[in-house]
Amino acid sequence: MAEKKKIMVVDDEDAIRLLYEEEFSDEGYDVVSCSNGEEAIEKFEKENPDLVILDIAMPGMSGLDVLGKIKEKSPNTPVIMSTAYSHYKNDFYTHVADAYIVKSPDLGELKDKVKELLG
Repeated sequence: MAEKKKIMVVDDEDAIRLLYEEEFSDEGYDVVSCSNGEEAIEKFEKENPDLVILDIAMPGMSGLDVLGKIKEKSPNTPVIMSTAYSHYKNDFYTHVADAYIVKSPDLGELKDKVKELLG
């Protein structure tokens, strides 16, 4: 049996983290979740996820700062920026991410992008 792919979910909203954990676990992924940027950086090194779903607007360290640090440590780990705000798409730093998805109750687009990036 193939090893499960590991997804790291970084979001300061409990409801979003819980939803993503449930949905992606049901899809057969191992899910590690973090509630802020500092925790994400710490866990990233220990957990070595195959993909990161990263919120942008978080208290403390923003998702864009976390993105930079993750790509510095592991340039080939795919990162999906997931935010409620579409205006971040114009931010130069989001172009470093592998995908940019505006949060929606329909997780179809996010799930499709995860499958695509994990091959």
